[in-house]
Amino acid sequence: MSARSFDVGIHDRLPVAQLLLLGLQNVFGMTGMFVFPALLGLAFKLSPPEIAYVYGMTFIACGVGTILQSVLLLRLPIVQGPYAGSFGAILAIGHVAGAGLAAAYGSFFVAALLWCLISVPIRGRSGIGLLAKYLSTPLISGMTVMLIIIQIASVSLPNWIGQVSSPGFPVVNILSGAVAIGTIIGIMRWGGRLVRRAAILIGLALGTGCYMLFRPISFAAVAAAPLLVEPRLFPFGFMVRPDLVLMFLLVLLPAGMGSMALYGTVAEWGDEPLPPGRMAEGVFGAALGAVVAAVFGGFSTIAYPDNIGMLRATRVGSRHVTLAAGILLIVLGACVKFDMLLVLVPSSVISAAATLLFGIVFMHGVGLLAEVEWDDRSLIAAGLGFLVGLGGLFVTPDVLKAMPLIARLILQQPVISGGLTLLVLHAALRSKGAIE
Repeated sequence: MSARSFDVGIHDRLPVAQLLLLGLQNVFGMTGMFVFPALLGLAFKLSPPEIAYVYGMTFIACGVGTILQSVLLLRLPIVQGPYAGSFGAILAIGHVAGAGLAAAYGSFFVAALLWCLISVPIRGRSGIGLLAKYLSTPLISGMTVMLIIIQIASVSLPNWIGQVSSPGFPVVNILSGAVAIGTIIGIMRWGGRLVRRAAILIGLALGTGCYMLFRPISFAAVAAAPLLVEPRLFPFGFMVRPDLVLMFLLVLLPAGMGSMALYGTVAEWGDEPLPPGRMAEGVFGAALGAVVAAVFGGFSTIAYPDNIGMLRATRVGSRHVTLAAGILLIVLGACVKFDMLLVLVPSSVISAAATLLFGIVFMHGVGLLAEVEWDDRSLIAAGLGFLVGLGGLFVTPDVLKAMPLIARLILQQPVISGGLTLLVLHAALRSKGAIE
């Protein structure tokens, strides 16, 4: 499997220049990194410097998590990116009457600490390790990967097309995104081995150049920004509510489930053993990253599907590349001028590339399901779990408004609604005597 998946193995080293190039490519392939902070700023009417601060802290939290996964804990080529569920929960909880961002981030912090306690490995074992062993079945891991992509699909094609009020809507957005995708596919299909490793970065550069031909970009705000960010403890205030802590725990659970499924995917591609204890260390690393994000004002992280797709696209599985990406994330996040620059990056180009990469990972989930023995029990668990997760996205706003906040959060996140449905049904139907 590894010979077909990777030209460069998980523990192989590369020259420094290639590490930096591939690490930078991983950074610019993280769609949510470039979208979520801006959307949060718009939702809460934050000033441009505050939005830049959220960008910086999001980068730094992701960098810390990525370094932990690459060399200290999981030791796999995993890039930790901002989790869509965390973003959605902060957005929803921040608008709860009497809560705001202070209660959102304070409750998020307590939930992240509890998640650390659950996942901390002791002598190779942890509470999450038991779940990791259960999630190793192809049915659970394959369906979880698919539900992850369904949940984050809203930041791919819709942002590629853009809004009616977007400067490049629709022709420039679609054209520049198509140039990026066409370049990536062309290089993946016909490029040489070295050029292939830079396929995503070249595609993003050419797509951005195409966008700028029609919509020039001003860099005045970047020039006026200071150089380094000043991290602040709980920049939006601190308040804890037990009910909100529970909601964040429900959000963090599927992030752990989804990450474990993707850990298994990468380990399989690289022919790397992944016992439950090692997987638990990976979840613990993600939990530590969530604590950092909550303290300084970022988002919790998840093993990023588009970067997993990048591994297959470039055929480079070296964890030293993701280590370089983690270092770059911290360095770039600490630079305010870079953070301000992100506001100017065309989201249509990044989202177009994500549409391609998300699709690669989704189809791998489909491939995992080919290993499933499709009896009545598997069909029931997978079918109902999938449609519950997908169907929650189509519940009308009026119906959602009439529901409690916790029900809204569950319905609007397929990994929670579909994943929990799948887990419960799989456990119940596999019990002795179920549907003989």
